[in-house]
Amino acid sequence: MTVLVVVASAQTQPQSTPFFPLRDIRPGLHGVGRTVFHGNQIEEFQVEILGVLEGSGPQQSIILARLTGGPLADTGVIQGMSGSPVYIDGKLVGAVALGFPFAKEAIAGIQPIEQMLADATTPGSNKSASDDPRRSAPAGAGLRDLYPGAAANPLLAKASLPGGAQAAVESPFGRLRDIGTPLSMTGFTEATVRAFAGPLQKLGFEAQTGLGGGSSTSSGPADPESIVAGSMISVQLMTGDMVMSADGTVTYVDGKTVYAFGHRYLAAGSTELPFSHSEVLAILPNLNASYKISVAKQWAGSMTSDRSTAVAGEIGRSAHLVPLSIEVRAPGNASHRYHIQVVNDRLLTPFLTQVALFSAVDATERTLGASSLRVEGRVEFEGNLQPLVIKNVFASDLSVAMQAAANSIVPLSFALQSGFQQLRVKSASFVLEPDELKKTVQIDQIWASRREVKPGESLDVSVLFSGENGLEVTRSAHVQIPVGAPTGTLNLTVSDANGLNYPELAGLSSVAAGSPDQLIHELSAIRPSDRAYLRVWRQEPSFPLSGTELTDPPPSVSMILARGAGTGATMLFALRGSAVAEMPVDPGNYVVSGYKTVQVEVKE
Repeated sequence: MTVLVVVASAQTQPQSTPFFPLRDIRPGLHGVGRTVFHGNQIEEFQVEILGVLEGSGPQQSIILARLTGGPLADTGVIQGMSGSPVYIDGKLVGAVALGFPFAKEAIAGIQPIEQMLADATTPGSNKSASDDPRRSAPAGAGLRDLYPGAAANPLLAKASLPGGAQAAVESPFGRLRDIGTPLSMTGFTEATVRAFAGPLQKLGFEAQTGLGGGSSTSSGPADPESIVAGSMISVQLMTGDMVMSADGTVTYVDGKTVYAFGHRYLAAGSTELPFSHSEVLAILPNLNASYKISVAKQWAGSMTSDRSTAVAGEIGRSAHLVPLSIEVRAPGNASHRYHIQVVNDRLLTPFLTQVALFSAVDATERTLGASSLRVEGRVEFEGNLQPLVIKNVFASDLSVAMQAAANSIVPLSFALQSGFQQLRVKSASFVLEPDELKKTVQIDQIWASRREVKPGESLDVSVLFSGENGLEVTRSAHVQIPVGAPTGTLNLTVSDANGLNYPELAGLSSVAAGSPDQLIHELSAIRPSDRAYLRVWRQEPSFPLSGTELTDPPPSVSMILARGAGTGATMLFALRGSAVAEMPVDPGNYVVSGYKTVQVEVKE
């Protein structure tokens, strides 16, 4: 019979823990591991070394072992055990980090402590992942997987999002994978968990709802002495009225420096992720992968390094989070407000904001069936930069909340990944106004008050909008022909917002913008969809240049601009002609679609 030993947490971490070298690992060696199965008591389980899997990564190896003791015979390797330290003769071997899905026995992969220490950066640097403009999304998750509601947004092709499947090691014993990281989502609706389970899984998380506690930030700091090898911690992506956190186990503590998990959390590199002491309420056996049900308690510190073999951080260090406020103004003057803090990260902040926006709407309004949703957002940046203003209206027969949440944060995602390091988010706020009616109209007809006009004269352009149930709305716009305007054909196009936004956004880049302020100005100028836009233009080439429109350049300049684009975006812009004037046409509180064109002749 295996004897289960309860270890006094205050004595589990000596001042200096010796390491057991990987080169001395042999099959048949026996040791002990330490983890929390219940409450906050660290307990021992037995470890039998089966061998070493060489080449699990670039110059990396994994130790294969059989685990016994406690509940392991019924549960197998448990999600939440990631990082559980393993000792042989009192020397630290490494962390329990990998397992086999659907395994009948607790066979685990142990990450050697030498690799964890070598991979983790020193958690004292102030550098975060947001500071690195070269950072891109790991392979495995496409933008349209993570932003399904924004599939047609042209900025998607220019921004990237976090993603990447869990690491896996092919071995003679089957497929050995990083132990799944259970992600507790508290304060979110069940529909939110379902809607984002796929994207979160691509990040390496198993999303769960209602299995965690509230924010740990209000509980006061944890006793630093409670963070020891084998103790349970919760690393948080979001706190406040909505909490998103993932659990793991501490492997090693060296002064204030803590090493945990034994595998990546998000592969975020240098980062800032708050973590707290956690308490295990129960262990849920599962045929695929059992997991710990735990509650985050007191805040303990910040993780500053997230690499392939370890997550490392500093006890007592604060993480800079982004305050996010969301207000849902329901019909009848009812209002629901949410105050949240999300991690400050160029890849994660927009995605987590999208999840929070969707949940806020889903908690108060229906998300299936025909409906409309107005969004007004404001993102403040550190320094003297102007804010990013987001205004738009969405209408759909199916899940307008997802469409609105995804498209509303794409401009922010694009800005943060533009390469301008000055763009550091200070705070963000959103006001959402849902409507249970699908309020849409299309541009049905347009006509001009006259077919011929002289320079200096004016004309009226009328627009007929049509909608459901026989709805018809007519609006007019007044066009003044400039004095000295050249003779010839003048095109009058009434278009929806997408028809004008698309070529401009497709040609947008940080190089073209030139500065963070100019980029934010152009993103804030994205036209909302509850207007039609009358564009007066001539059949002359035009090109976007530093936020302005260069019209009818010499042929040699046109060729240079077209070649320098690298895509069809600039040519698309050129083919639509050069604008003489543009003005909005408001049909009322409706989302507009379609376009129509009429022509008039300018004659002397």
